[in-house]
Amino acid sequence: MPSPGYSYETILTDALKVGWRVEDIIGGDKRLDFTRPFLPDALAGVKAIGCLSPAEKLKLNQIRGNSYLHLFGLVEEFILPFVMDHARQAVHGENVELRAMVTFAEEEAKHMHLFKRFSEEFARGFGTPCAGVGPAHEIAAAVLSHSALGVGLVTLHLEWLTLYHYLESVRTDESIDPRFASLLRHHWMEESQHAKLDSLLVQKIASTLSSEQVEAGIDDFLVLGNMLHDTLMAQARLDLESLTRAVGRTLSDAEQREIIEAQQKSYRRVMLAQGMTQPNFVKVVEELSPRGMARVSEVARALG
Repeated sequence: MPSPGYSYETILTDALKVGWRVEDIIGGDKRLDFTRPFLPDALAGVKAIGCLSPAEKLKLNQIRGNSYLHLFGLVEEFILPFVMDHARQAVHGENVELRAMVTFAEEEAKHMHLFKRFSEEFARGFGTPCAGVGPAHEIAAAVLSHSALGVGLVTLHLEWLTLYHYLESVRTDESIDPRFASLLRHHWMEESQHAKLDSLLVQKIASTLSSEQVEAGIDDFLVLGNMLHDTLMAQARLDLESLTRAVGRTLSDAEQREIIEAQQKSYRRVMLAQGMTQPNFVKVVEELSPRGMARVSEVARALG
């Protein structure tokens, strides 16, 4: 299998250059600015919703920001044990691989702490409750019951997706809350190494499999993608309930349909299709199986 152009040693070296604490990012006097959006509209998809006023669109944008981090916190619940399992397998191998995997796991635990602290700050400042899909441990258990290659690929999809969102949308948008942007930037700084490590891990897993097992693993990724789709559609419905509480008015059936259709379309594009078509993800899957990548591309097109 072709080399991805990086190694455990270079990943570890770069990871050790990035040092930040959760307390450096949020909490204390580092407060969220609820007069500003939290996400670029490319990720939130609220500006085109005609039935909402500017103030209501701002509320929905902030709800989407909260849900965005809730969802990434949720996936960390299965990524962390997945990485720890493979770190254990590396105990008797190369020391640099083990150190890279353990560093990865420690950073994922830190991200879970970061998202929890954000959730507390959001709840303190937003004013009305916002629900998230879960319970996280049940979703994590369901994901981890699948094949190692399937879980590795969905993890890889999410890691490269994080980088794409930050570099293509967040980094260049000066309208969003600087505190929220800082949180996403610091998350990206470490995820940029995790995505590379995940690429090596997926290749390592695939190297032990037959071609038929690789194809089955890619099919398993698509099954997990369908699970993620259902989770996102449920989150969009919860977001609508959160918006209804936040704006303090009854939304008509037509307004609810417009909002839910726009938000579910946004979730499919932002959290699924963009990850499946991200060039680094595509490169890894194509190297595993051109036929498998064709199946993934077909699903991505259907998702829009």
